Amino acid sequence: MRNWIFLIGFWLGMQTSFAQNPDWQEIQTPVKASLRGLSPVSDRVCWASGSEGTWLKTIDGGKSWTHGVIDGLDTVDFRSIHAFDDQVAVAASAGQPAVIYLTDNGGTTWKKVHQEGKQAFFDAIAFVDRKRGYVLGDPVDGKWMILETLDGGKSWKSLAFLPEAVDREAAFAASSSSLISKSDELILGTGGSVSNLHFYSFSKANWAKVPATSMIQGEPSQGIFALTESQEGLVLVGGDYLNPKVSEGNLLKYSKGQFSNPDATTDGYRSGVAFLKDQNLLVAVGPESSDFSKDGGRTWHQFSKAGFHAVKCGLDQKSLWASGSQGRIGRLME
Repeated sequence: MRNWIFLIGFWLGMQTSFAQNPDWQEIQTPVKASLRGLSPVSDRVCWASGSEGTWLKTIDGGKSWTHGVIDGLDTVDFRSIHAFDDQVAVAASAGQPAVIYLTDNGGTTWKKVHQEGKQAFFDAIAFVDRKRGYVLGDPVDGKWMILETLDGGKSWKSLAFLPEAVDREAAFAASSSSLISKSDELILGTGGSVSNLHFYSFSKANWAKVPATSMIQGEPSQGIFALTESQEGLVLVGGDYLNPKVSEGNLLKYSKGQFSNPDATTDGYRSGVAFLKDQNLLVAVGPESSDFSKDGGRTWHQFSKAGFHAVKCGLDQKSLWASGSQGRIGRLME
């Protein structure tokens, strides 16, 4: 009898454990673009953008999609997008032309609100609130490019205080996740010749740099590709996109001024990471698989062979979406 009770308890425990593991609902949208721009609003509303000038949006949880090309720019890769609701969104290109567009009618029309010169390359977009947001660009003339809006994306200007960059230091536009904006702080994650965390304090008008020496770095394809903030500090993911199977130096935690390595890391290069607060769940994605952590990033477990470029939480902080190649979208199911 004891053996039967033990087996039943073990089986129930396994069922509970399995039920707690996440999984993707994979969605094939009407487009075939590479989708690196992603901005979920809720479990029903989500925007994405990417190659060939593509934008798309669902308002019913992925059952149907509205899509188009931003201002006819079918050769431009819009790797960054931020949506406020089902009507208003801001999109920024990667590469040339370096442009920022705004729609306030659900994508029916897009207005160009900013353009930079031929040296500019936009990597990420992040908003503090409905009015205040930032776009990160690769260094120009030795300093990082950081643009600020105070009117919801209608106009943009450079920050007055810009951090210096090391020669060949850059950010990555793989998932528009190399920038975190908070009410009193900006955080940049970089790669290339070196991997650094750059912190800007608005109250002190001061930049501080912390070298991420344990992250793989030194080549243009290596470094921090994405960062997110969990309840236990920052989680940084990346690696080497030219050697996606390499796991060493692809993930770090940063808390209270100290870096730490995970006890069990992800399976190779990761381009995106997000934290779903109400479930204490971290999800990291790469081209060939997806991983989760429920202990603040100390240990990681692969839960899907589905690969994606980007992963983001909805503004409702209750939904989590991913975007990838060939117009693929994922919704996290538990």
